[in-house]
Amino acid sequence: MGTTISGEATAPIQEGPRNSTLQARKEAAVPRGLSSSLPVFAARAEGSEITDVEGKRYIDFAGGIAVLNTGHLHPRVKAAVQAQLENFSHTCVQVTPYESYVRLAERLNAIAPVRGPAKTVFLTTGAEAVENAVKIARAHTGRPGVIAFSGAFHGRTLLGMALTGKVVPYKVGFGPMPADIYHLPFPVAYHGKEVADTLEAIETLFKADIDPNRIAAIIIEPVQGEGGFYQAQPELMQGLRAICDKYGMLLIADEVQTGFARTGKMFAMEHTGVKADLVTMAKSLAGGFPLSAVSGTASIMDSPGPGGLGGTYGGSPLGCAAANAVLDVIEEEGLIERANHIGDLIVSRIRELQASNSLTGVIGDIRQVGGMVAMELVADGDADRPDPDLTRALVAKAAEKGLVLLSCGVRANVIRFLCPLTTSDALVNEGMDKLGEALRECVAERATA
Repeated sequence: MGTTISGEATAPIQEGPRNSTLQARKEAAVPRGLSSSLPVFAARAEGSEITDVEGKRYIDFAGGIAVLNTGHLHPRVKAAVQAQLENFSHTCVQVTPYESYVRLAERLNAIAPVRGPAKTVFLTTGAEAVENAVKIARAHTGRPGVIAFSGAFHGRTLLGMALTGKVVPYKVGFGPMPADIYHLPFPVAYHGKEVADTLEAIETLFKADIDPNRIAAIIIEPVQGEGGFYQAQPELMQGLRAICDKYGMLLIADEVQTGFARTGKMFAMEHTGVKADLVTMAKSLAGGFPLSAVSGTASIMDSPGPGGLGGTYGGSPLGCAAANAVLDVIEEEGLIERANHIGDLIVSRIRELQASNSLTGVIGDIRQVGGMVAMELVADGDADRPDPDLTRALVAKAAEKGLVLLSCGVRANVIRFLCPLTTSDALVNEGMDKLGEALRECVAERATA
C-alpha cells in the first residue's frame, strides 16, 4: 500500500507491476551501464513530490539532477507546452525556423555572463552543448587543445567524457580518448588544494606538455556538479581569465547544472565577477524538456560557417516554449531570492545534525552556493577519510522514508541537495526531518553491526 501526504494508506496509483517487478524487467531489458540510484518507478510528479507506481509519496531533493528548478510540471511550463502542441511539435529549425527560438535566443543573449553582444544556438543535451562550445572555440582560434579540470563532469559523449575529470564510471573501458585534452587539479581548500597550486600547474603544463598557442579554450564549471559541489573561487576565475587573455584562449563556463537561479544568481559566473567567452546551458533551462544552449560573444559564435552548427532536434519547439515559460517563472516568482532562502534553510538544518552528539564526526564540510548545497560525509571528522559506504546507505535509507537524495563526488561521499526552488519551507523541513532520521539510523545500525 502507498501513503498520501497525510500519511494514510492508499491503493497503488495504477493497476499493474510493482517496483520490484519493474526493476526485474528493467534489468532484463536495459543494459547495466544505464544504472538508477533507486529502484523506484515514478507514476506521477508535481511540484516537489513524486508518487511511485505503488502509490508511495516521495519528497524530491534531486530535481531530476538539477533539471527542475521550477518543479515538476509547473503550471506555466505545462500550459506553454500544451499551447505549442496545438500548433506543431517539430519542423527542424534548420528547415523552417520559428519565432519562439529567436525570442528565447534574444532573452538569453541579454542575460548570459559573456563579454559583449551575444548570440545563442540551441541543442538538445548538456553534452551536446559542451561539444559545440569546443567546436566553436576551435573554429574561432584555429587551435585544437582544451584544458579541463579534475573532478569535472562535461557529459558522456566521446569528447564530453574526455573532458570529464573522473575515470570510473565515465571513462573506464571506453578509450582511446580524443587527443589534445589536458586536466589540471581543481582547487579545493578542504582537501588542501589551493588556487595558487592550480595556477602554477597551468604554467607547468605550458612548459612541459603543450605550447599555450595550441590551446583553444579552458572549460570549467563555476561550481563542480558531479565532482562534489566545489565552488571555483573568484581568484581562480580571475586567474583563468587573465591566462586566456594573455594567450588568446577562450574561457568556457559550463553552467549546465548551475544555471537558471540555482546558485542564487541566474548564472554561477555572476558570483565570480568574471565573464566568459562561451557558456553552456541545459538542465533547468526548459523545466524538464530536452533543451540545451551555447551562448557566447557574437563574433566568436559566428566563427563556424553556415551548416557548421545544428542538429535535427536542437531547439525543439516544445523545448523553446517551455524555456520561455521557465524564464517568466524565475522572474515572476522570485526564484533567485528563493534559492538563497532554501539554501540557508537546508544548511541550518545540516548544521543542527552536525552538532548532534549521535552524529559527531560524521558530517565534514558543508558547502552552499545559493540553493546548491552539499554535505561531505567522513569518518571521525577527518577530511582525508571519506565515507562512501555511509553515503550509499543514507541514500537508500532516505528513500525508504520517502526522500529522494543524490550522492556525488570523486570520492562518492557527498550528498547534494537540488530540490526545486519552488519547494515550500514546510516541505524542505519535512525532507530534512527524514534526512536526519535516516542518517541517525544508518549510523546506529553501523555501530551495532
